[in-house]
Amino acid sequence: MSSIVTGEAVVLELRPAGFAARMVSALIDVVAQVLVFIVLLLLVAQAVVSSDPALAQALSLSLVVLLFVLVPATVETLTRGKSLGRLVMGLRIVRDDGGSVRFRHAFIRAFTAVLEIYMLAGSLAFMVALFNDKSKRLGDLMAGTYALRDRVVAPLPELVAAPPELAGWADLADIGRLPDGLARRISRFLAQSGRMTGTARMVLASELASETTAHVSPQPPPGTHPEAYLRAVVAERRNRDYVRLDRQRRQSRALAERLHRMPFTD
Repeated sequence: MSSIVTGEAVVLELRPAGFAARMVSALIDVVAQVLVFIVLLLLVAQAVVSSDPALAQALSLSLVVLLFVLVPATVETLTRGKSLGRLVMGLRIVRDDGGSVRFRHAFIRAFTAVLEIYMLAGSLAFMVALFNDKSKRLGDLMAGTYALRDRVVAPLPELVAAPPELAGWADLADIGRLPDGLARRISRFLAQSGRMTGTARMVLASELASETTAHVSPQPPPGTHPEAYLRAVVAERRNRDYVRLDRQRRQSRALAERLHRMPFTD
């Protein structure tokens, strides 16, 4: 994970692409470009090689510049750092400051790729990317860019469940609306409690439980663990909100059906 500080002093946490992902992405791009080049080269050879060999050589050179420099640079600029391989692997090329690449960045990367990827069979790009923390190749170092993981699977939040021993108490308890700040602190605590030390976990749970008691009546049975108490309150509050919202949704649907029904009909 890399950190970038914006002009507003906001720290952005960005995840650079791994070495393997970059290699697979580059391999997909290389295969696609080479296949297109071979097809076009065969078409050019069939059309003009017999009539004018010099023209065939000029067209072949133009194809090399077009397919391996201009087209990749243009596509990367228009898609803001994408290519076929990066689209498949969920990657994107960005500047070192996290911004979108411009044509000059893409052109430098595409131009140096002819040397480090095609002429040297990727050996130079492999060695350079292997020995820096963001898996940059030579073109990235010259252009001031790197590959970013654009498609990251967000972990699903854990569904908080009420402890079985507090289920009966939670059903009968009067649980008011928790202040937004307190609700956020409890939510973060329950999400991170598994990674906390025992002492810190107990102290923070006790503090949050003490603040929560002002919004809950009656209090839980004596000897209830603070974290279990918080889980029961959060789970019961969520369940009640779901029931209330579901009832409102069904009432709104029934009212809408009545309003859109033709007059004087059942």
